[in-house]
Amino acid sequence: MKRINVPLRMFHEKCRNTVYPFSKVIRSSVTDEQVPWSFPWNSYDPPEYNSQVLLNKPWADPPLDNPDFKPQWNKLDGLINRRSHMGDYKISDGRPLNPEGRTGIKGRGVLGKWGPNHAADPIVTRWKLVDSKKLLDPSTNLPILQFCSIQRRDCKQWALPGGMVDPGEKVTETLQREFLEEALNSLEASEEQRENDAKIIKLFFSGGVTIYEGYVDDPRNTDNAWMETVAVNFHDETGEVVGKFDLKAGDDAQHVQWVDIHKDLELYASHSNLIKSVVQKLQAHW
Repeated sequence: MKRINVPLRMFHEKCRNTVYPFSKVIRSSVTDEQVPWSFPWNSYDPPEYNSQVLLNKPWADPPLDNPDFKPQWNKLDGLINRRSHMGDYKISDGRPLNPEGRTGIKGRGVLGKWGPNHAADPIVTRWKLVDSKKLLDPSTNLPILQFCSIQRRDCKQWALPGGMVDPGEKVTETLQREFLEEALNSLEASEEQRENDAKIIKLFFSGGVTIYEGYVDDPRNTDNAWMETVAVNFHDETGEVVGKFDLKAGDDAQHVQWVDIHKDLELYASHSNLIKSVVQKLQAHW
């Protein structure tokens, strides 16, 4: 898989929203200056939130006060990857500290793991074509790029069809699985259709370009748990491979469609930043 170096600053914006997602807990106010842990703030004592939904879930960590829970921070902990793309994170009072600083809330919120929660985001793109020719935007005279976008069931926002990396799973496997489940509804497809789609996606996804690896400004982030992702662009230059797929929303997706890319797109978390980096790579309209 190819890799390009696109610097993306995932500074805390969406994870300093007033009310923490799926709760009524209000974050403490944190200014830009106060975000870094290096900023002296002895009185900082934000509310703590740990969703009850996570209790006894096999995919979620137990509470930190569980005597049987002995996580190996900054290491591969059995099948669970507790390493960060950002390098070693600090541990304070037995808790991992968000490498990007304060968020106005402590605990792990609705995230399954303390510390880094690893995801993978496939950015599947094609050109917008008219009579087999790229359609140019008149304002920039650059071709219009489209990407496969899902509407999330939980918050109704449009997003990339990505998801969490399962313990022991390779990122390449996550990228394929999530696209098949969310954009092609493989979970409800016939066995024949599922196998045929998987074969095409496996071959197509072998030619991806890694756009970004690292921290994501996600509204679910807390001082002690945060999202990280590996975002990979899979571009269908002719539109004859995935560009011709009959998209069907499934799993966590409520809707799925090809969306024109432009600078006014409002997407979930930091997905707009990831999309912009692909636009720059392919020299498309923004």
